Amino acid sequence: MKIKLIVLSLLLSTSLFASNPLDDFINNPMIQNANVSLLVKELGTNKIISQYRPNNSTIPASTMKLVTTATALELLGPSFCFQTKLEIDGTLNASGVLNGNLYIYGGGDPTLGSEKVGNPNFLPQWVEAVKKAGIKKINGQIVADGTLFDEEGVNPKWTWEDIGNYYAAGAYGISYMDNMYRLVLRSGLIGTTPEILRTEPEIASLTFDNHLTSTEIDSDSAYFYGAPKSNHRIIRGEIPANRMEFVIKGDIPNPSLLLAEHFQNALKQAGISVSEQPSDIVKRVTERKLIHLHNSPPLSEIIAETNVHSNNGYAEEIFRYLALKSNPLATSNGAIREIRSFWKEKQLPINQLFMYDGCGLSPLDAVSSNFFVELLTYMKTKSSSSEAFFNSLPISGKTGTLTHFLSKTPLQGKVHAKSGTISGVKCYAGYIELNNKTYVFSILLNHFNGTSKAVTRKMEEFLLQISNTAK
Repeated sequence: MKIKLIVLSLLLSTSLFASNPLDDFINNPMIQNANVSLLVKELGTNKIISQYRPNNSTIPASTMKLVTTATALELLGPSFCFQTKLEIDGTLNASGVLNGNLYIYGGGDPTLGSEKVGNPNFLPQWVEAVKKAGIKKINGQIVADGTLFDEEGVNPKWTWEDIGNYYAAGAYGISYMDNMYRLVLRSGLIGTTPEILRTEPEIASLTFDNHLTSTEIDSDSAYFYGAPKSNHRIIRGEIPANRMEFVIKGDIPNPSLLLAEHFQNALKQAGISVSEQPSDIVKRVTERKLIHLHNSPPLSEIIAETNVHSNNGYAEEIFRYLALKSNPLATSNGAIREIRSFWKEKQLPINQLFMYDGCGLSPLDAVSSNFFVELLTYMKTKSSSSEAFFNSLPISGKTGTLTHFLSKTPLQGKVHAKSGTISGVKCYAGYIELNNKTYVFSILLNHFNGTSKAVTRKMEEFLLQISNTAK
């Protein structure tokens, strides 16, 4: 009888243990060997709802954008606009002949010609500005001056598999058309090499080594490889067979020069000739006169695109620009110093922040769930840009990268958060609004077993269980 009571007691203990949301989550076979950092707190009371190694720094993937965008709002403000300047040097005579150059001085604006935010058809406005300045002919060049940023472009901490692809485009003083082109292909029978039809936009100097294969897959599994600013790309991987047209996307090697070329063509169509070919090389420092100032949409709109759709290009432009707060040149290292300095001053645990880029693409990035919760708490309770930051986050089951997350559950529409996904990494950090209370959470998961989709389901289950116990 005594043995039976002991066995029953053990079974009850096991049942209780399994019903605990945290224990159920971290002991799942897909997760039990993973690197996990997890923290859920009630905002206001600071009551810990659940935690597991909260100070453990793990790869954050795109949740790193929370750090970039929050810092930008704090240092620049939600109404800040990036500025691109049209300037001239030399002399302009009474006949409207400019004996000098027309410069595009870049200010790190990620929205020039972007499909996402702002006016993609802005060049007619620039042409009108040139006409208004009285310029009818240019004896000189269109010079794209991107010297506000360093020449690094692509972050050296990114992987070779990513560099050359649209989601890993370089960040420059002048960005254009999301720094992305589409390569249109025609595929044939399984096992054959797809034919390259064209690029959109046309980039005449771009060449390809095509090692693609047409296979039975039904999605894009192709990758570009190539060095920053190089006009040569290698393409490897697979695309679906028997497609009349199939599109894959790469990074524009030199967006500054492409903008200068397009601007020169627009001037030519308007009857304004330019004697020399466009350039992205500033040969000498000259005194310039401003003829037009192009403002981006406000930072709040740019950050909303960055977080809702996890836009790497926007994040990297914003990130590098932050270096200019106390440096004459926008660099990655300068940006990291500014970000760490700011949050150290706000007494956040920066010893738990290892930052190498602004978008989270680097596998060397690492952040703790505790740091994210502290950051999110600050932005909700102390930041003057609290509303702009909160509104920039995707909503569960409704918008952006959270469209399918917690969809058709009691938490649909109640979670505002940033997701992060790269190979072997799945993360979420944000806010849960429930029963007139707000909870701040961060779940960072690295090197799990199983698929990303299956692990996401477990994270959803955990948040649903937590929300039930927190009522």
